[in-house]
Formats: sequence, C-alpha cells, structure tokens
Amino acid sequence: MTLAPAVVAVGGGHGLAVSLQAICTYAQEITAIVTVADDGGSSGRLRSDLGGPAMGDMRLCLSAMAPDQSIWRQVSEHRFGKGDLAGHAAGNLILHALAAETGDWVQATDQLGQLIGARGRVLPATCEPVTLVADVASTAAAERVEGQVAVATTAPVDRLYLEPSTPTAPAEAVDALDRADQIVLGPGSLFTSVLAASIVPGIRQAIAGSKGRRVYVANLGEQRHETSGFSVADHVAALNRHGIPIDNVVLQPGALKRGEIDPDLKVTEAQVARQTGAGHDPELLGPVLAALL
Repeated sequence: MTLAPAVVAVGGGHGLAVSLQAICTYAQEITAIVTVADDGGSSGRLRSDLGGPAMGDMRLCLSAMAPDQSIWRQVSEHRFGKGDLAGHAAGNLILHALAAETGDWVQATDQLGQLIGARGRVLPATCEPVTLVADVASTAAAERVEGQVAVATTAPVDRLYLEPSTPTAPAEAVDALDRADQIVLGPGSLFTSVLAASIVPGIRQAIAGSKGRRVYVANLGEQRHETSGFSVADHVAALNRHGIPIDNVVLQPGALKRGEIDPDLKVTEAQVARQTGAGHDPELLGPVLAALL
C-alpha cells in the first residue's frame, strides 16, 4: 500500500458519498469528481432558474467528508420546508452564490469545502451545463431519451451521451486523475451517476490513461429501469463500451449476480454491505479498497 495514497472517486449521488466516507479511512489526498447533469429536485430547479451546472451532488459529497459536528455542514444540508424555497438545500444556494461572486465553480466548491471542514476536494466533472442523452434498447427499435430523470426512469440503457458532446473538464480534475494512485468508480447509478461523470471527454481520457488502479465497486442489486437485468459483468461491459477500463471489481457475495466477468479482471469478493443490506458500509468498504492499492 502506498504510504500517502492519492485517491480519486468518480460518480455522483449517495453512492459516491459512501465511497468518499470509505476513502477517508485510508487515503491522504482525496478528490471527488462529480456529475453535474442532474435535472431533478433542487438542482434541476436551480438550473432552470439560474443556469449553470447542477450542484446537488457536489454539496452532498462535500458533506460526506465533513465532520458530523460541523455546524456549517448542518447548514449546508438544511432543506427549507415552505415557501418559494421549499425543497431547496441551503448548500445548493450557497454554491450558486459563491459561483456568482467568484465567477468560478471550482473556487465555489473549494470555498464551501473549507467552510464546512471537508477532508478532501470536490470538483465538477465539467463547469458547463450539460444534458444526459441515452439510447434505450427496446424490443421494437432504439429510442433516444434526454435528461437525467428521463434516463433514470427508462429501461434498459444502451449508450449514454452528453449534450453538448465535448464539455471541458476542469484542469484540476484532470490533474488529480493523472496523479492518482487509485481511481474508485461506484457504487451508484451506473449511467446517471458513474458514467455521467466519467464520459466528459477530458475525464474519460484521464481515467483511461491513468497509472493508478481503477476499481469498480459493484452495486448490491439491479437498479430499476436503467440497469434492469444487469449483472456485474454487464456493468463492467457498459463501462468498457464507454471507454472506461477497469482493473479491479469489488463485489458483495450473494448480491448482484456476477455474470461472465473477464478472467483477466481481478475480482475481490468481500463483506462490504451494511448488516441490513441497505447500502454499502464505509467502515467495511474502506479496508477492502485500501488493500487494492
């Protein structure tokens, strides 16, 4: 194991937040690269009203790496209950205000990270507004759907794109991937979280060219709609199909069906789920990821 490992986690949502909590148990330098394509909930409303990339997953990842007792973490996660702000997380509003004042989304997330005491850095996969577009296989013919919410609720996804197709990745994100000892993808929604962040051209190229070990943490089960019927092997094949190579797979025994995984791919079966089976346990996942450095 590298004495002071630099670890980058790529994706979005609660799956990425869990990975970051696990990575905090062993890594020295931690970077999250997060999808900004969400068009639902508070993030979607703010995108519609104010423009810019979606900030909800950025806020969630910052909070995942902050001390529980941090009052600013609690403020960031506070959701308003009534009026025009009902449903909005305060941190989403703060990020938009910081970006407006600094003119820089990267600086905005860095500033909020310092305020709440985040252990690592959170970076957007791109600072440009992007829309997810998917080809969805059907028994009749291929269908194209647009928007993160639409992609997440349509099955099964075959191919994912971004519009515009060539958004720029922040130089800080590419640099973090170039220096990474390990890159962790998943758990989380395969298409609307993991691949939504990974297929930004600069991010995809940096992952493919990285000297660090690329680890995919498999989900604990199928996700209704976008990965209906998928095995672990199908997840890996989808990553490869989108130009994201994998070196290691971590999976929970007896959870998601395994399928025919490439025999050259290292597979680690380990207890990484919570006792209830409802999600991954960061305290169990951390040592498994650390052992793969």
